[in-house]
Amino acid sequence: MLTSMEGIVLKTQNYGETHKIITILTKQQGKISAICRGANKTKSRLNAVAQPFIKATFLIYVTKGLSTVQQGEIENSFRYIREDIIKTAYAAYIMELTDKIIEAKHPDKLVYSQLDQTLEWINAKTDYMIPVMMYELKLFQKGGFAPIVDRCVNCGRQEIPYTFSVREGGLLCPHCTVMDSYAKNLPPSFPKLLTIFKEVALDRVGNISVKKENQQLLRLLLDEYYDQYGGFNLKSKRFLAQIDRLS
Repeated sequence: MLTSMEGIVLKTQNYGETHKIITILTKQQGKISAICRGANKTKSRLNAVAQPFIKATFLIYVTKGLSTVQQGEIENSFRYIREDIIKTAYAAYIMELTDKIIEAKHPDKLVYSQLDQTLEWINAKTDYMIPVMMYELKLFQKGGFAPIVDRCVNCGRQEIPYTFSVREGGLLCPHCTVMDSYAKNLPPSFPKLLTIFKEVALDRVGNISVKKENQQLLRLLLDEYYDQYGGFNLKSKRFLAQIDRLS
């Protein structure tokens, strides 16, 4: 069936000498894979849309197996991401994480809109770490392994000061923090931030201002948490780690 759909290209791979297979997160049908015949040819009309990060309206012949892209019209190329290696690295990371966590052909308009918003933010802003981490938390939730951030993971109390335990999977109240000697102390406002970042859509937050040290703490917690529960080996995450070491 020939179908028009809006989508964002998560990844591409060569297929033979002239074709490409692209994985698209679509608004209407979720994640699908489709072949772009001749897309590796310079003059191909599909060459421009068969690139990572491209948001486009695709005309796709959808089948149970590998679908076929007939044509595409670019809606947003996110050009400033492509011109900055660090922005490219973070965009590649959230694309790879999305591809790993989202099941094929299971539409999720919230995830789609949040990915679109996150790319918009990376493309347009100089400070985009918080939107990236907000999107990560939403993907963790979608994948079924998000941390508990609105109460104590052990007893359910809502009592500060909390610590964060990667091993226990979220916040520990003062009565339960002894369960994990490696649990990290948190600033008083931090648990509320975690709840907002996990639950609230990016377009409802507006301009986000978080102290640099709190951004760094959140980045550390999410990295350790994903290493414990994520289960996927991400090439883009290793590249980001190399960039962090160099900077």
